[in-house]
Amino acid sequence: MNPRSIVVHKSAGRPEQLILLFHGVGATPEGLVPLGQRLASAFPNGTVVSVAGPHASDISTGYQWFAVPDITEVNRVARVAAAMPAFLDEVGAWQKALEVTATVTALVGFSQGAIMALESSVTQTSPAGRVVAIAGRFAKLPDAAPSHTTIHLVHGKEDAVIPYRHAIDAAHRLRELGGDVTADVLPFAGHEINAAMAELVVERLLGHVPKRIWDEALQAEKTFPRPQ
Repeated sequence: MNPRSIVVHKSAGRPEQLILLFHGVGATPEGLVPLGQRLASAFPNGTVVSVAGPHASDISTGYQWFAVPDITEVNRVARVAAAMPAFLDEVGAWQKALEVTATVTALVGFSQGAIMALESSVTQTSPAGRVVAIAGRFAKLPDAAPSHTTIHLVHGKEDAVIPYRHAIDAAHRLRELGGDVTADVLPFAGHEINAAMAELVVERLLGHVPKRIWDEALQAEKTFPRPQ
């Protein structure tokens, strides 16, 4: 596990939820501590960690998951793929240390961290039951939806770094593929995590019922119809 990561909140025993936060390019884990504290207040029996990127940033004194100089639609895919094994190893290391499974793990990423979290959901074995992508995007729209991961897309309509159309396109694609997804575009918000976004992240993680649970409930209702 990256020693620069920050444990924002640790449960007394085995956590009921593991929430891992992933910062943007050139940033540090300290930047996501306020969001982590808000999540900790909503999930007091969980553990919240702000994870540091593994590499020194090419554009600032912070860290990164992959390099961004001369980034294009084509080479972004390759750079994310090259960074993915280390990202999955980091998630797995926290899960192993805290003895939790993917089912109770949520990945919350901002910008480049959101790209990594989203792309991890469509790997062969998705590492989390929930992914929240704030101001992020898929490197490439997926060909198949994750079968055991709920995706929450949160984006500012005024985002000039990663336009909000990427969230809309991703939501449409995942729905077409039968995926479990929500998408929220906030007016007047840019490439940021403002207070409204933080509250929306909490709301989504607390309140959204995964699609597979609805499917099971509907099937049960067909099998055992309600009395008239």
